[in-house]
Amino acid sequence: MTATVAVVEDNPDNRLLVRALLEDEYDIVEYETGVDALDGFGSSRPNLVLLDISLPGMDGTEVLRRMRAEPALSRIPVVALTAHAMSGDRERFLAEGFDDYVTKPIVDETVLFDAIRRLLAESG
Repeated sequence: MTATVAVVEDNPDNRLLVRALLEDEYDIVEYETGVDALDGFGSSRPNLVLLDISLPGMDGTEVLRRMRAEPALSRIPVVALTAHAMSGDRERFLAEGFDDYVTKPIVDETVLFDAIRRLLAESG
């Protein structure tokens, strides 16, 4: 069975790039906003979420907080996929509960693939 990866990203070019990188190995479902993603997860739970931090309306940290508070969604691995790449950002996002952190733009796709494979294997 192919794992489903949800991409929550407001930038269409970034969604297109992630889809192009991942679609040969995973089923990809895309959401433009955090609200849309949370609504979608209610009916179709992904195996893993790639979550942008800077989303309109509800940012990625709030989406993560709501996912962690919802028993049906709380154990889904969530990777922060973000342009926030200053010193300390990785530690801050991991401390907020993200399972991993990948910076944009994606320069080395093996970092993304390694994170996804490791988290899917751990989640089981």
